[in-house]
Amino acid sequence: MMTLPYAEPYKIKMTEAIRTSTREEREAWIREARYNLFKLRSDQVTIDLLTDSGTGSMSDRQWAAMMTGDESYAGASSYFRLKTTVAELFGMPWFLPTHQGRAAENVIFSALLKEGDIVPGNSHFDTTKGHIEFRRCHAVDCTIDAAADTQLELPFKGEMDLAKLEKVLAENPREKIPCVVLTVTNNTAGGQPVSMRNIRETAELCRRYGVPLLMDSARFAENAYFIKTREEGYASKTIKEIVREMYDWADIMTISAKKDGVVNMGGFVAMRSEELYKKAMSFSIMFEGYVTYGGMSGRDMDALAVGLDENTEFGQLDTRIRQVRLLGDLLDQYGVPYQRPAGGHAIFVDAKKVLPNLPKEQFIAQTLAVELYLEAGIRGVEIGSILADRDPETHENRYPALELLRLAIPRRVYTDNHIRVIAAACRNIFERRAEITTGYRITFEAPILRHFTVELDKIR
Repeated sequence: MMTLPYAEPYKIKMTEAIRTSTREEREAWIREARYNLFKLRSDQVTIDLLTDSGTGSMSDRQWAAMMTGDESYAGASSYFRLKTTVAELFGMPWFLPTHQGRAAENVIFSALLKEGDIVPGNSHFDTTKGHIEFRRCHAVDCTIDAAADTQLELPFKGEMDLAKLEKVLAENPREKIPCVVLTVTNNTAGGQPVSMRNIRETAELCRRYGVPLLMDSARFAENAYFIKTREEGYASKTIKEIVREMYDWADIMTISAKKDGVVNMGGFVAMRSEELYKKAMSFSIMFEGYVTYGGMSGRDMDALAVGLDENTEFGQLDTRIRQVRLLGDLLDQYGVPYQRPAGGHAIFVDAKKVLPNLPKEQFIAQTLAVELYLEAGIRGVEIGSILADRDPETHENRYPALELLRLAIPRRVYTDNHIRVIAAACRNIFERRAEITTGYRITFEAPILRHFTVELDKIR
């Protein structure tokens, strides 16, 4: 008897037209955008892999929940429904909604950080590092060294290096370290997960030194999926059970709910300490809005409450991660190098290995990103030297060990045929990589988070 093939646990109810462009059009558009893919218009993009943040397709239950949204300024029932979901799922009793993840960081770091502080973590993502350095504090990377070897196969490649972390904790006064940030999954390292063992051991180390553990939680559900499928002792546990255990070790959490909450806009900060909540509350009111809506409408809070419930079920996560793995499997067939194993939300192509002769000063991953757009109208994002920004003290460009082109797959948006187009385009570039001999130089950059608005010129 034939084993039935895999099928997605949903059916498609609405479609959105995609415009296919010519190479000549794309050459003109990317030149007008000053070779910054963020500056492209969406209708100039065929397959958009810039981010999986806020770009997913919501479910029928989420759309229905939006109709029950309570838009009261204070005390909205939508707020209390989301508050209950957060408390049940994460075990965090104190909660402030925000309009997205960087807003949650702004609120909590305003309450926690002071100039000169040190914030260790496992590869702080761009906005996290931006908020830390904007406050003249120092983000110290304590990721395991293995994360820098893209071809090394490890089940939990995004983990905190406990020896590095303890060195930071031991060598600095307690009052200089307001928190430790643990990012799950580790986006900068390639969407790589963190094991429950590493979460527990990081938390125990933090408790020994009296430092709160803050979990950056944008892709918490994907991290729980990898714990279930890769870590001994968790195969029989539900995703919700694993999530609750993960957060039993955390003191604070921030989240961009636009990822694993599968909403177009939203986030929150939650914590165990009522004292910290009261301190953060003032910044929430100043920056976001009153405590029972923050930066979110009632309808968005209701959609998020449903999204958090739905996306902590195995079937939804399995479908999503299978599609990311399909892209990785196809790139394996074509010999295109990427951060292995395939991550939870994206494939991170190793730009240094694709373009080994391009000088780092010419922004290797950005060069590859532009080539992919020119090849097939596919928009990815550079996770490399442009995103790494300049050192806040020396003002020299930082050149990270990894130069990656992130291809982030939106949830429930593209079919497997789109994935095959992406893989074929990557193959075409890889086969003509010897022809790509020059990259780009910066002509304009903002003093912080420059990658969003940077302008470049092609080196002739």
